[in-house]
Amino acid sequence: MTRCPWCEGFDLYREYHDSEWGVPLHDDRALFELLILEGAQAGLSWATILKKRENYRHAFDGFDPVQIAQYDDGKVAALLADSGIVRNRAKIIAAIQNAKAYLALVADGQSFSDFLWRFVDDVPIQNQWASMAEVPAKTPRSDALSKALGRAGFKFVGSTICYAFMQSAGMVNDHLTTCPRHAEVKDRPCQ
Repeated sequence: MTRCPWCEGFDLYREYHDSEWGVPLHDDRALFELLILEGAQAGLSWATILKKRENYRHAFDGFDPVQIAQYDDGKVAALLADSGIVRNRAKIIAAIQNAKAYLALVADGQSFSDFLWRFVDDVPIQNQWASMAEVPAKTPRSDALSKALGRAGFKFVGSTICYAFMQSAGMVNDHLTTCPRHAEVKDRPCQ
């Protein structure tokens, strides 16, 4: 049994694969953070974002949506000057908009977790991929999630980003069947 090959290369990547990736996640704040980070990844590798994750947590006030929704031009300028994150204006503005959209969902009495997990009928999809070539970049469910997030006001939530988010959040188990984490994640309780 070997790990999914995408996680080989450096210790932090393997640790992420072995402890977080694919574990069903239901914590609203953690899901919000993950959505922002997946959007930041667009056009880059997850390794790049993972290496900067702690910097992101500091720069974005622990991913507190109330604080992020209030960011002004001065804060945007400070973020654009922060070499510890991806300095992309569109992605930073999207994070602020996403905080506002998140707060609007909560104000409507809906948890972010419930909103997201309904796209897999509240149960992780257990895929049975034998090779990385079989793993899709997007699916009809990620298409639907992308459209629903867009309608709710979220940005940087295209279908490919949404599918990567669904994999990370454990909405789909895309560990290869040859990876020991496939069975471990399948039997793991939600976080």
